[in-house]
This record gives sequence, structure tokens and C-alpha cells, in this order.
Amino acid sequence: MHAAPALPRILTIAGTDPTGGAGVQADIKSIQAAGGYSYSVVTSLVAQNTTGVQEIFTPPVEFLRTQLRSVADDVEIDAIKIGMLGTTEIIDVVRDFLTAHAQNCRVVLDPVMVASSSDRLLTREAEAALRELARLADVITPNLPELAVLAGAETATEFDAAIAQARGLARELGTTVIVKGGHLGGAHADNAVVTADGVHRVPVQRVDTTNTHGTGCSFSSALATRLGAGFDTPAATEWASRWLHEAIAHADALGVGRGHGPVDHGHMNRRMQRAADTRPEHFLLIDAPPTPP
Repeated sequence: MHAAPALPRILTIAGTDPTGGAGVQADIKSIQAAGGYSYSVVTSLVAQNTTGVQEIFTPPVEFLRTQLRSVADDVEIDAIKIGMLGTTEIIDVVRDFLTAHAQNCRVVLDPVMVASSSDRLLTREAEAALRELARLADVITPNLPELAVLAGAETATEFDAAIAQARGLARELGTTVIVKGGHLGGAHADNAVVTADGVHRVPVQRVDTTNTHGTGCSFSSALATRLGAGFDTPAATEWASRWLHEAIAHADALGVGRGHGPVDHGHMNRRMQRAADTRPEHFLLIDAPPTPP
């Protein structure tokens, strides 16, 4: 008999970001920060940086199927985070995988359908397939334009309107919807856990920065990790919201890229390490290189 795992084991299924702010690279960082061990399966190879996307290469779907089979044949999975899928064929492969292998794990779907610029990232046929995939997820984490597409409505401009859309969607799809207020204005960027029966609001202070690349990927991965560790959805959402707020608050100091930079996925862990370590020389290793003599 195997011993209980030391960490929740989380599979991310998503595209890539070679500058590390989003996609699989951000997912792995977020899973580790949230206390999990990450597996990763790649759907698309994306040439992108902080200024935008330059090119996307999508491997044959049979290779995606093989990647997923390799994971399922060998390792246990406690939670699955799904990000960029891109095509109806990819969505079908992932749906088949969930149907066969996700009975005993939590599933978080970040429905990558509409960019922050409101540009559509999927064909309408693929959007319909992704909507059906959402029925297999325990939690979905759309941004406000994606929530509007899923709900068949205009993009909400107020938090209460977004919650109303999410409640109808949660009821229809039989899942939990996280409403994220980051795209709204004002001093607050609250999140909310929305089910057909109720709302659990999570207060979040807005951070004045443009370095928020990959926040959707990072939040959903941290959320999946906490769910995989056994926390309920409100508690997992509260943790992921606090962690991401700190990561955004310290994003500017990273100095990565000329565009919308990434968040600091590791800041919370470094802060906790400082608090636990009383040896002065280790503060230098955590925060900055030592000063030359």
C-alpha cells in the first residue's frame, strides 16, 4: 500500500508561454506556490512575450492524446486545471480524458475564449464545445467577457450583474462559477464563488499596475491545487485570491519585459521563508545578491 502523498498532485492541460508569465509555465509556478506537485500536458506551443502573441503551433491531437495517456497510465491525479485548448478537436480529446479519468479528482476549467481586449480566441463552434466541457468541471473561472459569452449576454460592467450571469450559468451547467472583478473599475477587485444556491464574496483590494499578464492562468492553477489538497471551494478561492493579490502587488519589481509583465508567483513563499529564517546571510540569498566587498 502506498503512503498518503506529501503534496496534492495537480495536472495542468494548457498552452505555453516562453517568457513564463502565463500558460503551462505560470501554472507550474502557481501549483508549487499553492503547495502542490505539478504535472503538465501541452495543447499548443505559443510564441508570445509580454507584448503579445507572435505565433501558435498546435501539434497533432493524437500527440495530445498520447501525452494524456502517459499521465493516466502512471500517476495519480488529485485535481486538473484546464487552460488554453484552442480547437474543437482538442476539446473533444480533453472531454474524453475527463470522462475516463477524472471521477476521483477536482476539475477547474479556465475557459480561454475571449482575450482581455475582447478579441475572440475560439471559433463559435469551439466555444459551443467548450461550453459543454464546462459541464464536466467542478469550477469554472471565466473573465467577464468569457462569462458573457457562456451566459449569452453582454459583458457585465458591474459586479452584481456579473454575479447574476454566473448564477444562471451555474444553474444551467451544474457547476460553480468564480466571478473575477479584476476587469471592473474602482478600488476593489473582488472575487465571488457563485453556485445556483448562493454567493460567497471574497474581498480583494485593487493593485495599481499593468503587470497582470497570466493572472487568469495563475489563479485557476492555485485554486485547483487547494481543491486537490481537500479544501472546499470558498476556502480555496480565498487562499488563491490572497496569494494572487500579493503576487500582483509585487509584480512591478520583477522588471520582466517591455509590455504587460508577469506577476511574482514566488513572493509569498519567499516572504514566509524570511519569516522562518533567523540567519542574516540567508536574507541576502532570498532577496538580492550580496553587496560586493
